[in-house]
Amino acid sequence: MTLSTDAADNAPAVPETAVTPVPQLSSFRRIVVKVGSALLVDSARGALRHAWLAALAEDVAHLHREGKEVLVVSSGAIALGRNVLKLPKRPLKLEESQAAAAVGQIALARAWSEALAHEGVAAGQVLITLGDTEERRRYLNARSTLAKLIELKVVPVINENDTVATSEIRYGDNDRLAARVAGMASADLLVLLSDIDGLYTAPPNDDPNAQFLPLVPRITAEVEAMAGGAGTELSRGGMKTKIEAGKIATTAGAHMVIASGKVKNPLRAIAEGARCTWFLAPANPVASRKRWIAGSLEPRGVLHLDAGAVAALRRGSSLLPAGVKRVEGDFTRGEAVVLRGPDGAEIGRGLVAYDADYAERIRGKSSDEIATITGFEGRAAMVHRDDLVLGGG
Repeated sequence: MTLSTDAADNAPAVPETAVTPVPQLSSFRRIVVKVGSALLVDSARGALRHAWLAALAEDVAHLHREGKEVLVVSSGAIALGRNVLKLPKRPLKLEESQAAAAVGQIALARAWSEALAHEGVAAGQVLITLGDTEERRRYLNARSTLAKLIELKVVPVINENDTVATSEIRYGDNDRLAARVAGMASADLLVLLSDIDGLYTAPPNDDPNAQFLPLVPRITAEVEAMAGGAGTELSRGGMKTKIEAGKIATTAGAHMVIASGKVKNPLRAIAEGARCTWFLAPANPVASRKRWIAGSLEPRGVLHLDAGAVAALRRGSSLLPAGVKRVEGDFTRGEAVVLRGPDGAEIGRGLVAYDADYAERIRGKSSDEIATITGFEGRAAMVHRDDLVLGGG
């Protein structure tokens, strides 16, 4: 893709797409489809958009008949429940959201079950909490449940368990939940149906010169900046969470596509070439444990690395303290952290071997100095290569 001279002066760098073919929906085997509340529920009436859901169910059933394995991540429980309970039009308190979810989840599950049953497809409800991905045993159990449902030709309809999730432990948005499900289920494609048709170099409503990007070979610092800047692992809402979902999904081995869900039969529209943005996964497969690290753990901090450390990681080495320039966050040993290179781009994720305060004290130091600095014999690596997964590029 080439920018004109005038536009290029002030525009962010646009990923090169000329030599990379755009993927086709028909080439994927296991597909996770994320549906947001704004698409599924009419906010003015608080009622389900039955005709839109019926059309999407047609798409899902069509893929099912073609031998594709489809999983759905659906929001909408709280939106439906608050209407039934006649809750006020203001931000809900935690207990109000939980009550709304308890009521709305029944309606949401029934709607999906009936819509898919009309197309001759069985649906199964799966509610997930953050702990189901953070704890390895529970992650494997949830993964086995999804695998059995798929084996039985059932479409899992997945949502966060809002009736018990608290504001501190919630995923915060279903884009990232869907990305984690894609990794958990070993999907090769994540579809984010949105109110926008893809990624632009700037918000198109604010910048008339914003350029549409049909293909993102790799999520770089420039791509993150288009969505609101790098280093936003804990941010919420809008395109930021979609880019975060893209990092989780592609690192775990799944391609991702952002497409408009405002049209009926949105999956058919993607298959027929509607405008959308594809995010490509690296070609190398990701093993189960590393898929869990990459996509199923909430990062608690950031390690900023020098160029030498990045090069060493690319060669298969562990991350040594000497290559860490800066430490961010409040994490403990064994928690997930994001690794960023000198340009701010995310390099990968891993399980850190030291608490944040010790990591700060030994950063930039030789491994031989660790015992002297900390007072105990710790691991030579800040992040061991067995606990590390790198992104593409």
